Amino acid sequence: MGDTKEEVQQEQEQLKPKKLPKLAPEGIRTFTVARQYDETGVSGEGVVIEGVTLATGQCVVHWLYPPPRGGIAIFDSMNDFIKVHIQPHPSNRTIITYDDGEQERFGLFSEEEKSEDEDIPSAAPSNN
Repeated sequence: MGDTKEEVQQEQEQLKPKKLPKLAPEGIRTFTVARQYDETGVSGEGVVIEGVTLATGQCVVHWLYPPPRGGIAIFDSMNDFIKVHIQPHPSNRTIITYDDGEQERFGLFSEEEKSEDEDIPSAAPSNN
């Protein structure tokens, strides 16, 4: 006979899938990148990127140009993406808008546009 009821239950418990103890953090935050101007003439004006930031801090962007598929890039952080693609082009007057409504503005905005920023809900300071 051999197996007692307790031994069978232990064996069944061992066979059940278990949550792995060392998983990466979960969660994403989506955003769009809109340019008011395109100094290079490559990707255009308006919304040119859609992207996500992961709970790990990594940033994945989907360039909406060239059609029909665009391109994908992965950065170690949102700051790395901003340093490479946003800050070098201040005349583009770039607005990053997150899914919760927070906005970050970069570049050469007029004083009138800067005062409009006060009406935009934002958890982050303006980067002008």
